[in-house]
Amino acid sequence: MRDFFNRLLEKFRDIPLLKVLYKLPLAPWFYHTFLAFIGACIYGFPASKIFVIGVTGTKGKSTVIELINAILEAAGKKTALLSSIWVKVGDSSQLNPFGNTMPGRFFIQNFLSEAVEAGCQYAIVETTSQGVALNRHLFIYWRAGVFTNLSAEHIEAHGSFEKYREQKLKFFRYVHSLGGRIFVNQDDRNHRYFKEVVGNKTWLYGKSDLGSTLVGDFNRYNVGAAVTVGQWLGVSEEVIKKAVAEFPGVPGRMEFIQKKPFVIVVDYAHTPDSLRKVYETLRAISHPEIPTKLICVLGSAGGGRDRWKRPELGRIASEMCDQIILTNEDPYDEPPSQILSEIKSGISNFQFLISNVHEILDRQEAIRKAISLAQPRDTVVITGKGSEQFIHLANGQKLPWSDKETVKAVIKG
Repeated sequence: MRDFFNRLLEKFRDIPLLKVLYKLPLAPWFYHTFLAFIGACIYGFPASKIFVIGVTGTKGKSTVIELINAILEAAGKKTALLSSIWVKVGDSSQLNPFGNTMPGRFFIQNFLSEAVEAGCQYAIVETTSQGVALNRHLFIYWRAGVFTNLSAEHIEAHGSFEKYREQKLKFFRYVHSLGGRIFVNQDDRNHRYFKEVVGNKTWLYGKSDLGSTLVGDFNRYNVGAAVTVGQWLGVSEEVIKKAVAEFPGVPGRMEFIQKKPFVIVVDYAHTPDSLRKVYETLRAISHPEIPTKLICVLGSAGGGRDRWKRPELGRIASEMCDQIILTNEDPYDEPPSQILSEIKSGISNFQFLISNVHEILDRQEAIRKAISLAQPRDTVVITGKGSEQFIHLANGQKLPWSDKETVKAVIKG
């Protein structure tokens, strides 16, 4: 049935008059609200039959979702999960095949319907600002919303940081209107905005030192969020501790591919704030008694995505790294060399040896170069892609890709 309605919508979208009407004020809002409503109707409003938890924020969403899932499964609950990495229903899971976290065209309602049919008690959904802007959160009975943190991202898409934040707040207002519980990171500088939205239905959380193997101060907040949700849901302290201690981490999120003779890490960091935190974490766990190098492979997405951050990424790399390899990430329709040039402009404003900056557009060759520069106890960190499965090129083309598998192939070779 979903395919039938999708084909029908495609035909409607091709009607010239509708394309003109879509440009009118409020037309996009009505269009996306209509899609959300029809999707819920087709699948019988499945969210009313399952406990749905939404997790939003700039960083940490996927890790928090996986941690909550691990805690609930340890408590014997059957769960479903929708993140930028996985689509999981009960014991069945697959990599997310889409380029976005909150797919449209009824996908979320279909996912929730399958979760209900599989007998899942909980569904944990990664909720993005762009998905909320397209009203994909509507007609879902959210029982809880979790706020991780907020830093500058998608500024071009939303128009300003304040408008970006407003989309996050819009989601929490909706959760609050349904009587849902809100969980807010009390140490994030924007937390008061979220607290004001929901008042006494807010649960604040902070860092947790609950024996997790995850590295980095930011992961202590991710654990804190999941632990607080687990406690609210009545999971015992013993079960929560065991689940957190045994949690293996999330693919592409501070993932250690190799630890000896030198460290190789793959991470999704693609904003200035997240990049700095990754570098600081890896610096902190290096060998203080022996001088070691941080060798950094990075790029930035094209397609007009947050161009402002490119020089900032270069500046942070020049402050924190010993060797910098600039390479392709997701150029879309922009010239890749231009993207690298804009990142490099941030490096040139800092006293950094130009001989230690390498521009290699071929991402595989860039990774090979980084590994060739590493000596025992050094750290190679590859950021920007994480566990993503494609490099996005011009005209909608996609090149199959995996940073992790590329690293393994280079090492083996």
